[in-house]
Amino acid sequence: MNSMNKPAYAAICTHSPSKPVLIFVSSRRQTRLTALDIIQLAASDENPRQFLNMPEEELEMVLSQIKENNLRHTLQFGIGLHHAGLNDRDRSLVEELFANNKIQVLVCTSTLAWGVNLPAHLVIIKGTEYYDGKAKRYVDFPITDIMQMMGRAGRPQYDQHGKAVILVHEPKKSFYKKFLYEPFPVESNLREHLHDHINAEIVSGTICHMEDAVHYLTWTYLFRRLVKNPAYYGLEDADSKTINSYLSRLVETTIEDLEDSGCIKVSENAVEPLMLGTIASQYYLSYMTVSMFGSNIGPKTTLEVFLHILSGASEYNELPVRHNEDIINGALSKRVLHMVDEHHLDDPHVKANLLFQAHFSRIELPSSDYVTDLKSVLDQSIRIIQAMIDISANSGWLSSTITCMHLLQMVMQGLWYQKDSSLWMLPCMDDDIIGFLNRSGVYSVQDLLNFSDIKLRSLLQQLPSVLYQELQHFPRVQVKVKLENANKERKKAPMINIRLEKTNYKQSTSRAFTPRFPKVKDEAWWLILGNVTTSELYAIKRISFSQRVVTRMEIPSTPISLQEMKLIVVSDCYLGFEQEYSIEESN
Repeated sequence: MNSMNKPAYAAICTHSPSKPVLIFVSSRRQTRLTALDIIQLAASDENPRQFLNMPEEELEMVLSQIKENNLRHTLQFGIGLHHAGLNDRDRSLVEELFANNKIQVLVCTSTLAWGVNLPAHLVIIKGTEYYDGKAKRYVDFPITDIMQMMGRAGRPQYDQHGKAVILVHEPKKSFYKKFLYEPFPVESNLREHLHDHINAEIVSGTICHMEDAVHYLTWTYLFRRLVKNPAYYGLEDADSKTINSYLSRLVETTIEDLEDSGCIKVSENAVEPLMLGTIASQYYLSYMTVSMFGSNIGPKTTLEVFLHILSGASEYNELPVRHNEDIINGALSKRVLHMVDEHHLDDPHVKANLLFQAHFSRIELPSSDYVTDLKSVLDQSIRIIQAMIDISANSGWLSSTITCMHLLQMVMQGLWYQKDSSLWMLPCMDDDIIGFLNRSGVYSVQDLLNFSDIKLRSLLQQLPSVLYQELQHFPRVQVKVKLENANKERKKAPMINIRLEKTNYKQSTSRAFTPRFPKVKDEAWWLILGNVTTSELYAIKRISFSQRVVTRMEIPSTPISLQEMKLIVVSDCYLGFEQEYSIEESN
């Protein structure tokens, strides 16, 4: 990488001495080292500030706003740095300076190629490899990434033409020349994801027999490429018999895997979906994920076990573990509540577990990369937890269902269930305020919501006014439950009428108050009919409403004592908001 700096500087002087230049490098560290080397090379030409296009006073004003030391140094010479480690303010400031030609050179990581519109006259790709923490070695950038980087040169509306310089190891030179100057074939990637596609088609009813699956494949891009380029897929020729035999084997092994995972049922030649397969399709989850859930979730699964199951989802297989992050993960593992496997600190699932625990414990993350990773992990977790709730509920396990709902509440609020008081849902909360409220007999947000407005204002007058304002975001939910007598003549199942009414201190809204969750969320509520003594779940319903709603639930036909049955109302985003009601017959 060091040996590429001189050719990179020469390329700038030759191809773009006065127009914008983007230099793509493989790591954050390389942005700094490359920029410093180019400054040194410019200094040896006795023109160290040739890339700077703003007066001294303006530069001083810009530098006073920059937090990152390396960036502050390189900007003095008209060279910017751009990577995920910069805070939002620094990053947007650098983008603005480059877009307005105040600085001529921007050294950045490959992430800039996607999503940020910063065109340049010259693009230099300094090396075509990056370190893959999972494989523990340097691997090539995907061709699409290289194309995307090159595409930043000479964009319409900005420039008549552009230039791209790729610095690469000699053996790869002919390869890149070939794909740049000749059409590059696009091959199918369906084989690697075929299980989930076939499962979804079985669930939707498109595929009911093995023959349907083979027929389905003949309409895919995979089939077109098998005919055109059989060698790529391991076939000797494109003869129809060879291809049909290949497709039949592919379908057979895929169906067998789906059957072994518990997603589908095969009888003779017919296939039909099972509960796990339906849930996988509904939540866009891998068949391996739901299979793992089916094997590990039981009637009394604990919160800690649910957390390990969640972290083990195959959706987290690609969570990046960068160079030396196993060391950071080791340090983080000493600060979290539950132990992780210390022999696999470079495993993405262990990292996911640590990120969840850090989120619940409100631990400051070691770098901005971890903040970005946490957002990704939390975003994926919602549908994964929903699937776990559905599996528990379909199995009739009340305890596991509610425990999993608590896990979702924890994700939304960034708190531990039971370990943390629900008062911590208020962002202004601290130990002193909690101590004061506890001495006043208040232990939860629900306790505060139960006060009249006058009593609440009186209690909170000694506390920061922001506390009262934050409390206004939380809803008060009142529930009325009435059982209709069963009509014995028509043999209708007895129904429960449920009326829910919600009032906020603010206007009625379904927007949830989740300040620690990175996305906007709407409130939803689960209505659960179950027996808390035997931990059986009879029925479940998910609803959302902004003011009031009336709904009905059918009591199952199995003989159940109404005295033992309860209606439990559970929030999907607030801790400590559960309500339990007995079922009473109407007169």
